Amino acid sequence: MNNWTHIAIWAVVIGAVFGYLWWQGQIQRLAVYVAETREELKKCAWPSWEELKGSTALIIIMVALLGGYIVVVDLALYKTAFSPLVLVIVMAAGYGVWRVIQSGGNK
Repeated sequence: MNNWTHIAIWAVVIGAVFGYLWWQGQIQRLAVYVAETREELKKCAWPSWEELKGSTALIIIMVALLGGYIVVVDLALYKTAFSPLVLVIVMAAGYGVWRVIQSGGNK
């Protein structure tokens, strides 16, 4: 089969599917959905260019701060996990905090 035959077969298949969807009323439902979506989007409050730049800068700064925090905590946990003395100190401190919490802050 040559390319024109493939194109003709696909055109018939696509046309048949489109015709079936039209007959079922799906095309009309899609048109109504698109129109309703456009109306809802007109009701949205879109940010100004300055608001968009400010929000983007804030997000970039917060992601950088969160990334830095995760790096610091990861390094601390890495050093703790491979240093038995530090691990014992951290566990003892954690146990002490747990005991304080369990006693309601009253010793």
